[in-house]
Amino acid sequence: MDVSGVRLFSYIWAMNHLIAPSILAADFGNLQRDIEMLNKSEADWIHVDIMDGVFVPNISYGFPVLSAAKKHAKKPLDVHLMIIDPDRYLKEFKDGGADGITVHFEACTHLHRTVQAIKELGCRAGVALNPHTPVAFLDDIIEDIDLVLIMSVNPGFGGQRFINNTYKKLNDLKVLSNRRNPGLFIEVDGGVGEENIRNLVNTGANVLVAGNSVFSAADQPLAIKNLKYPA
Repeated sequence: MDVSGVRLFSYIWAMNHLIAPSILAADFGNLQRDIEMLNKSEADWIHVDIMDGVFVPNISYGFPVLSAAKKHAKKPLDVHLMIIDPDRYLKEFKDGGADGITVHFEACTHLHRTVQAIKELGCRAGVALNPHTPVAFLDDIIEDIDLVLIMSVNPGFGGQRFINNTYKKLNDLKVLSNRRNPGLFIEVDGGVGEENIRNLVNTGANVLVAGNSVFSAADQPLAIKNLKYPA
């Protein structure tokens, strides 16, 4: 295969996955600037992490910041709720600009009802799994959800190493998805970078959340491009 053929193959391969930079790692003093950078970049979605200081130890931001992000964003807002009792706030997050809402399996007593409520709001419905939660726990709801988020680090803690068991969970989820919900978005969040993105996509991930690997880069649009079209 000649060089042009290699480039074409890489382009086709890369188009199979989406990149969702997480603004949790953005510069909040220049949030509009960073979102406008994402608008112009190869990013597909903008990932928004909401933490309540209870379900996870950290507190991030709430409705005002989400609404501010929506004001400037030209790409879908992928909202990840790391909070207890998310049902209380679903409409507020929708009204604040969420295009997709992901709740944690571990935080929802009546998960099916929560998923249906998200869909009734017109949002993509996602379910996140902490590192210790088996994919098999989704067996009874896999056909009702649009997205599964596999946490590859423990949510709410900074500076963690990527958990290698993520690959097994991705493989298990891909098998379940192929059998019961082939259109499922399979998202990974935590420790995603150029060094592991090919392995993640090859194992089944089709949405990759990237925070520090994007916003700590000297050339942020290039970092996103390299995740979207890895060499």
